[in-house]
Amino acid sequence: MTTVERLDSPILRRSDSGGAVDRTDATDDTISLRLRAAGSSFFSAMQLLPYRRREAMYALHAFCREVDDIADGDATRTLKSILLPDWRSEIALLYVKRPQHTITRALSEAVDLYGLQCHDFLAIIDGMEMDAQADIRAPSLDELDLYCYRVAVAVGRLSVRIFGEETRAGERVAAELGRALQLTNILRDLVEDARRQRLYLPREILQAHGIHATTPSWVLAHPALPDVCRDVAMLAEQHYSAAAKAIAACPRRTMRPAAVMLHIRALLHELLARGWKSLDEPVRIPSWRRLAFVLRHGLVGR
Repeated sequence: MTTVERLDSPILRRSDSGGAVDRTDATDDTISLRLRAAGSSFFSAMQLLPYRRREAMYALHAFCREVDDIADGDATRTLKSILLPDWRSEIALLYVKRPQHTITRALSEAVDLYGLQCHDFLAIIDGMEMDAQADIRAPSLDELDLYCYRVAVAVGRLSVRIFGEETRAGERVAAELGRALQLTNILRDLVEDARRQRLYLPREILQAHGIHATTPSWVLAHPALPDVCRDVAMLAEQHYSAAAKAIAACPRRTMRPAAVMLHIRALLHELLARGWKSLDEPVRIPSWRRLAFVLRHGLVGR
């Protein structure tokens, strides 16, 4: 469950004959079109980037979706334990300039242009393996923070480099905004995660409100759930505030996409307004508000 929305179908295709890989007709343009079709919350932010940086973000998004689809898919744990390490091999090939898959080929130029770090890609795969190897249920705060680092902060670290920001403030943006977005996703997706027998709400906060069970359906029905969620929302809010300060410390030109991504904070506020008694009631950011963020950060100042 990363901070990136799901694509409808995989781009990567293995050849029926074994080792070789079919490129099919999946090109950089296909990645772009699939991202647009998926209705990503981040698509408008990516549109603020120059062409090469934008294409790099499309490729990064596609990579995240591929490994996330493995972790969240219906394959057996045994098969997942094969497919995810296979992606480690693909990343290794990427960094010796022999990418074999459509997505790693699309990432190849970005690695050279923007200094994308191998360990960040591997951290994302580590996070997917946390989901694939066992159903996460009420992790400790430390375990949850490690999960957020792998599935969200590592994505943010790659993203800010693509944006053109390599300063310590940029690293801080990735750290804070990544955690904020992931905690927001956790609060938004409680029901969906419970269907997969997962529960990402931290153990310490659950126990502080008298919830000692870890069965997702039981926890979601507990009368103290709203109190737990409000505490987690406050954690997310702290990260959003820290992210906003870090963004302000960076050049506006490079951080415009991150500033637009910060509008996901509005989703957290919508969740708080709705509460956690009607979990099936969808919560979305109004389109006019998303447009306002794009206009504000895309057209005002450079």
